[in-house]
Amino acid sequence: MTALRILVTGGSGFIGAALVKALLRNGNRVRVLDDNSRGSPRRLAEVAADIELIDADIRDADAVERAAQGMDEVHHLAFVNGTEFFYKSPDLVLDVGVRGMINVIDACRRHGVGTFLLASSSEVYQTPPNIPTDENVPLVVPDPLNPRYSYGAGKLISEVMAINYGRKFFQRVLIFRPHNVYGPDMGFEHVIPQFALRLHAAAKAQPAGRLRFEIQGNGAETRSFCFIDDLVAGVMTMRDKGEHLGIYHVGTGEEVSIADLAHRIARDAGRDIELAAGPPAKGGTPRRCPDISKLARLGYKPRVSLDQGLQPTLDWYWHNGNLAPQT
Repeated sequence: MTALRILVTGGSGFIGAALVKALLRNGNRVRVLDDNSRGSPRRLAEVAADIELIDADIRDADAVERAAQGMDEVHHLAFVNGTEFFYKSPDLVLDVGVRGMINVIDACRRHGVGTFLLASSSEVYQTPPNIPTDENVPLVVPDPLNPRYSYGAGKLISEVMAINYGRKFFQRVLIFRPHNVYGPDMGFEHVIPQFALRLHAAAKAQPAGRLRFEIQGNGAETRSFCFIDDLVAGVMTMRDKGEHLGIYHVGTGEEVSIADLAHRIARDAGRDIELAAGPPAKGGTPRRCPDISKLARLGYKPRVSLDQGLQPTLDWYWHNGNLAPQT
């Protein structure tokens, strides 16, 4: 098989780094563009000698154009993720998302890149009308005044651009919507690492007895968590067999409540907890679970259950909590 030249934007991010390693294992030549504002070089340390790394901001049009030169494929993942950023810096989320997408599309067109893969999100439809949710649900921004939707809106714009530029300027465009991907070193702004570190701190402060554990909402909200290895397998399946202009959910059908998630994390820590309900996040989604049958028809099958994936994830955070950003 001929080695392809592939640019991965956001390649030092959690998902990006995992995809970089998978592409290398398949014999491809990989170039990464990232400024490490959200990613980290440690995620690529084991393959640093095998990649070309360009330290640049996705909003730098000249840098993006140089990075796309000579590439056969571009996988675009550079974005500002993490719910706390949606509320705190919505302008930054949109600036990186929309300006970055324009730069990448322009660079691909200038250099004749034939294949374009876009990482989107389940946030493009926010509160789905049905569970499990397939790829045909309407894409919505429920409230433009809510800063949370900066992320979903940026991804929605990116999808529309990928599809419509894809019709004319690309041989193949593929879009994947990850659903609550988790694993070791996934970042610190997501529910699993936040629960893990808060529980660790509470247990240290109270060595014995049941712990009071605060959560947003009443814990009935649900999510479907996808371990990083399954996400990579799904994207590789889509890349190999997906149709031009195809959109694919990547995740699992294992829907769990946030209360259940908290109790599972506490169980792995060997502690009992008493949940204390709090105000829900404004604009949060009550339920989320993808219909993955479209990707399953191409051969995708998630293999890591939440219980199996939680253990290595929690172990990583309990041993690397010192890496969390200091506030």
